[in-house]
Amino acid sequence: MSRKSESSKKRNIRYAVVGLGHLAQVAILPGFSSAKNSELVALVSDDPEKRKTLADKYGLTQTYSYDEYDQALSRVDAVYLVLPNHLHREYAVRALEKGIHVLCEKPMAVTEEDCQAMIEAGERSGAKLMIAYRLHFEQGNLDAIKIGESDRLGDLRIFTSEFAQQVAEGNIRVTESEENGGGPVFDMGVYCINAARYLFRGEPTEVFAASANNGDKRFDKTNEMTTVIMRFPQDRLASFTCSFGAVDISRYTLIGTKGKITYEPAYDYSMALKRQLTIDEKTTTKTFPKRDQFAAEVTYFSDCILHDKEPEPSGLEGLADVRIVQAILESARTARPVALEPMPEKQKVSPTQEIHKPAHGKPKIVNAASPSGEAA
Repeated sequence: MSRKSESSKKRNIRYAVVGLGHLAQVAILPGFSSAKNSELVALVSDDPEKRKTLADKYGLTQTYSYDEYDQALSRVDAVYLVLPNHLHREYAVRALEKGIHVLCEKPMAVTEEDCQAMIEAGERSGAKLMIAYRLHFEQGNLDAIKIGESDRLGDLRIFTSEFAQQVAEGNIRVTESEENGGGPVFDMGVYCINAARYLFRGEPTEVFAASANNGDKRFDKTNEMTTVIMRFPQDRLASFTCSFGAVDISRYTLIGTKGKITYEPAYDYSMALKRQLTIDEKTTTKTFPKRDQFAAEVTYFSDCILHDKEPEPSGLEGLADVRIVQAILESARTARPVALEPMPEKQKVSPTQEIHKPAHGKPKIVNAASPSGEAA
């Protein structure tokens, strides 16, 4: 019996979480408690204190170092990869080639070639690959898609966004070069890119970008910030700025000929999302309570495995963003616009994908810090 058909008969999908940094500890590991079709059974990390402390906390007996990754793969149905961006391809391909399903944090990888290798590995083995776009299951953002499609805003014309935070010196987001997956475009810009794409319901045809660096020693290997303009079909324009050196902001605005909609915060998982909708000069506000966005995406992926459905967001969705990131970096280097080739047809995020999972408490963190350097 194949692993694919064998796992489809299981009631729960067994996961290993690979990488135990801040995001894994504060959001992903706790989410398994409410992902009822999913079971956390193994941890993979080179930090023995993390492995022991977190295994005790979650009642696990199976922990592995990165050198023991293949052994971990033999004990699970799926992995959730929470690794530095430049390691996504290696660890995803190794799992997919063994028929192990992969849920991979975004950005999918560093280059288009990396993304293609991951997609092709899954196609060869029949294992499923999903990229962890948690907002594809979050009510507030799905509501924005619904409003944009309803004509309440009129003809959609403009998307703008700002996404920034102060990243601490020594954090991997600034110690890895942009050629190796570091920098604000890979880490934060991908949210703005993805939002523009799902709100405009299309793919950009051209990008133009400029980067800046104020000389802060934190940014020896990456740019401090990047501003991007993306041209979409129907002469629509999207622009955004992402930064590792500015005060926290997480906002986007979608503007049409009849109205506009603004979310602030827009991309967060640690707080409620807030919407301001203006139509015919009348403004209403709505708050979408904090939810467990990670439990939702794990639940969805496990359901795809159990019922043999193609996940959305798929590997093609991840590739769509990475190719734009690469074009942005090229444009910023050359000070010239970069044209984008058409993407293959793929499933789009649907407003019906909402999954509601209750928020959980704030866990104690072991040997990890947030991007700003705070321990918890």
